[in-house]
Amino acid sequence: MLSQMEHTMETMMCMFHKCAGDKGYLTKEDLRVLTEKQFPGFLENQKGPLAVDKIMKDLNLDLDLDQCRDGKVDFHSFFSLTAGLTTTCNEYFVVYVTWKRKK
Repeated sequence: MLSQMEHTMETMMCMFHKCAGDKGYLTKEDLRVLTEKQFPGFLENQKGPLAVDKIMKDLNLDLDLDQCRDGKVDFHSFFSLTAGLTTTCNEYFVVYVTWKRKK
């Protein structure tokens, strides 16, 4: 039986490979679709139709994701994006928890 963290890791790997298919990488459009489908709650709190682009630019990932400049995002870069989003969410969570404790 997998631990919760192992299950989370497996989910991340499976999601990447499901979206990447046989080609083994994501295009920017693949990444946009995956992000919009898998992070709807996070994105609904963002303003504007270009939320994914804004988030990627804010996290300085727009350029870093495609390090080879070949239009392909590998698993390592995909994981970097997910880690960046998780870090951003954690920062909000810490502020929220602190605020709730003060009430």
